[in-house]
Amino acid sequence: MRSGRRFLVISIIVALAYSLSLVNVDLSSAAGNHNSDSRDTAYLGFALDTNDHFMAAGNCDGCHGFDETELANIDEAGNDVSPVTLWRATMMANAARDPFFRAKVSHESAVNPQHQAVLEDKCNSCHAPLGRYSYHLYGNGPYGLADLEQDPMGQDGVSCMACHKQTDQHLGSNHSGELFYDSLMREYGPFQKPLQGPMQGFVGVSPEYSEHVTKSGFCAGCHSLITNSVDLQGNYTGTTFVEQATYHEWLNSDYSSEENGTTCQGCHIPRIDEPVVIANYYQLLQPRTPFGKHELVGGNTFMLKLMKTHREELDIRATEVHFDSTIARTQRNLQLNSLLADLQNNGVYDDTAHFNLRLVNLTGHKFPSGYPSRRAYVEFVVTNSQSDTVFSSGLLDANHYLPHENTSYEPHYNVINSEQQVQIYEMVMGDVNGDNTTILERAYEPLKDNRLAPKGFTTSHPVYDTTLIAGNALQDIDFNFDGFEGSGSDVVHYNIALNGMTDSLFATAKVYYQSVPKKWVEDMFATSTPQIEAFEGMFNSADHTPVLVASVSSAIAVTTGINDSPNSDKIQAYPNPTNSVVRLKGIRLESIQEIQVFGLDGKLVESYSSYPAVGIRLPARSGIYLIRVKTEDGSRLLRVVRL
Repeated sequence: MRSGRRFLVISIIVALAYSLSLVNVDLSSAAGNHNSDSRDTAYLGFALDTNDHFMAAGNCDGCHGFDETELANIDEAGNDVSPVTLWRATMMANAARDPFFRAKVSHESAVNPQHQAVLEDKCNSCHAPLGRYSYHLYGNGPYGLADLEQDPMGQDGVSCMACHKQTDQHLGSNHSGELFYDSLMREYGPFQKPLQGPMQGFVGVSPEYSEHVTKSGFCAGCHSLITNSVDLQGNYTGTTFVEQATYHEWLNSDYSSEENGTTCQGCHIPRIDEPVVIANYYQLLQPRTPFGKHELVGGNTFMLKLMKTHREELDIRATEVHFDSTIARTQRNLQLNSLLADLQNNGVYDDTAHFNLRLVNLTGHKFPSGYPSRRAYVEFVVTNSQSDTVFSSGLLDANHYLPHENTSYEPHYNVINSEQQVQIYEMVMGDVNGDNTTILERAYEPLKDNRLAPKGFTTSHPVYDTTLIAGNALQDIDFNFDGFEGSGSDVVHYNIALNGMTDSLFATAKVYYQSVPKKWVEDMFATSTPQIEAFEGMFNSADHTPVLVASVSSAIAVTTGINDSPNSDKIQAYPNPTNSVVRLKGIRLESIQEIQVFGLDGKLVESYSSYPAVGIRLPARSGIYLIRVKTEDGSRLLRVVRL
């Protein structure tokens, strides 16, 4: 009886607290001016819509949003990790309010107006799933943008029930917005034996445990999209096109292995092992662990910044603080978890300086992945000892265009030896005539797909037909191949003509990410709809600075008479870095005819007529030195770091 009384008291307290959480008042002054995602945002209430099938996020916020008492939904350091707080400024939360999404859907409908109803209904199945599926479950026809405009439930985007009410039916085999929802009012979560009474009593939903919410197949319904192709007159061709296949890319990778794989949730809902009380006003609840932080970040900082600026006119229920936190997490994800870069000089021969840029994909899918507008490109710049530019590729102009990019599309390169060439990792869609297009319905075949493959990706995998490599990358011996297929890497060889120049050269390679490049939306902006005009105004005033994902540098000295051999790569200097002396391996020491040591300024600082028994002693000054080893077969230039 005593435990029953305690539960009753707790329930009454919870009921009062929950009721207060639904009152639309500004509590910011009472809460104080704290540095938190949520403490000053009570007036930004979510929709409280409910129907026989779903309820909007406002019904979840009372227990799974910010806890004013700071006892629940916090980690051990006191940070707010409440699901609604972390979610509210993400692309998922604002999927239905996203002005780019609305503009692109209207663009597709303007090009093929006879398909408008089907197009809008299909796109809303992932961007506004609660509204769209409610509409259909009540026996109504296609759910369009006009319906979404009047539907608070739909404008909730990919909210709580959009995911947690999905069943495990056809898990992983569904795609293109084909979602399967439980017919009863219950939600699935990762914790066993959830306390059901309070949630059933307050919002009429039963929490249930199910393992399927932690599996990558849980994401497949929206993150695999196949479209029905049409010709330029809008007639269906009878063929399909894979617009995006992030889930299948994950399947075709080492990340999907049962032994040591990583699920989608493992990265995008990162878990902490700290015990967390998962419902507000339930301090006596047993804390749960591990706890998944609903950060749901990808790489789209551009649209996050744009929506932050226009959040009031877009009616977005998040503040600048919310967006700043999500943007910071997104940028951190791009810069720490996306790409590994290494740049090495490969010597000087044939009056040419050779640099090799190796990029390794660190994600569990292609990089970039998702919507076809997304791309990454390489800026490669070589300067001399006077800091003058000797060579450049991939420099943006003042208007954020790549000036030397081909009008149609830039091919994939294994070797770049001209400033007119730039390496761009992207997927380019082709129509029935083989011309590139940004109209999704007209996509008939991929003209180019050199997006970096994930580690373990192979052309023999059963889902390769949905994750094709296309264009010149298919013939590139370095693409996803480093002695074995599935390296997840690519090597770009930059060959810089010297024209007799003698100097020290400094090369820098930077990889930038663009989620909505200007070139990609030009075709859309040539069409006029209210949604396009609204987005164009926001787009033109936005900050188009791309995100720097990785940056690496390398130096090389070009001296008179050096003719390095590309076939002597086995020669190595060790230890490297060194405190004083280096030695050589990978070469017959008696074959050495001359050794020269240069500073980065190209000046000779030491020379030997043969290999010294005590090793090569570097100058006392710390820095990078270049060692030229000459044999009868040619020369090899080695880079050594002096500590």
